[in-house]
Amino acid sequence: MLPPLRIKQLMMPTPMPRSKPRQLTFADAINEATDQLLKKYPEVFVVGLGVPDPKGIFGTTLGLQQKYGSHRVMDMPVSENAMTGVCIGASLRGMRPILTHQRVDFSMLSFDQIINNAAKWYFMFGSQQSVPLVIRMIIGRGWGQGPQHSQSLQALFAHIPGLIVLMPTTAQDAKGLLVSAVENNNPVVILEHRWLFNLVDQVPSELYRTPIGKAHIMHPGNEITVVAASYAAIECLQVAKIMTPAKISVEVVDLRTVRPLDIKTIINSVTKTRRLLVVDTGWVTGGISAEIITQVVEHQFNALRTAPLRLGLPDIPTPTTPALTKNFYPGPREIAQAVLQLTGKKADLNRLFPQSQLPHDIPDNSFTGPF
Repeated sequence: MLPPLRIKQLMMPTPMPRSKPRQLTFADAINEATDQLLKKYPEVFVVGLGVPDPKGIFGTTLGLQQKYGSHRVMDMPVSENAMTGVCIGASLRGMRPILTHQRVDFSMLSFDQIINNAAKWYFMFGSQQSVPLVIRMIIGRGWGQGPQHSQSLQALFAHIPGLIVLMPTTAQDAKGLLVSAVENNNPVVILEHRWLFNLVDQVPSELYRTPIGKAHIMHPGNEITVVAASYAAIECLQVAKIMTPAKISVEVVDLRTVRPLDIKTIINSVTKTRRLLVVDTGWVTGGISAEIITQVVEHQFNALRTAPLRLGLPDIPTPTTPALTKNFYPGPREIAQAVLQLTGKKADLNRLFPQSQLPHDIPDNSFTGPF
């Protein structure tokens, strides 16, 4: 593993709101956005298993119940499908719930409500009423959580018309996208990778919005386009910075939103670089990477100098043991190998990506578990 990151040291500058930004973690940015939304909109309430717990879902809900009361920030029973139905009903009555799951896997129990009700209500009833529901879910690996507690299921949600699916990468976007999601009149799924919560970024203090459906160029380059989202984008950013001294110019596109997909930004980048690599935290088969590559080939095939590549999980359930997980997840070294393959260049990967002394199932020493 590589040393811990501070996003501001790596990322291409982006337009900022007027207030002076401070350094906040990804978790604190979500907490601040939720606080400001609860303060501004009396229709907003937060509900989820573990919301008022001492760890407050990685710190994202800490202190909110004490400030706003248990009638607006509340725990919930282990009845995911029923509680999702309650939140849909509240949305139809004018409320704007933020429903949270400590793991995306728990949402499987509420798929009937999410897919058959929330996603379809606006279309089924003549566009007369929408479901302004936000569902936060945690994805990703760590601590041997295995097949049922560490999945990245963004492709499942992105397949459903009527759902907006967000995958913030930076603390700045974690706050801005949550605000945009709550203010949106459609059901929104926000997937947050557990390895992001301690990463630090510049975050303005005011309530601001990151646009939904707009990707961001995290790192400019001209030889290859690498598209990713969430923690995969962080790993691609590491690769781009490390390979710059080796005279390999990598452009990193952070999706931020996987539905609607900003294919225009991706195609513009590929038109410039002529090469495409897509890196996903989920499985390769039927995944987001397949959709992106297909759309690029459909719309801009002649721009490609070589066949695109995709990286993701192999087609087996997520293993639990360290011996198996060590080779299950692609990381910066595998991303760099794919970049070299597509560009036809050579580099000493052992020198650029030395073996880390950290356990492979944590990103850095600041990472603690189990929640």
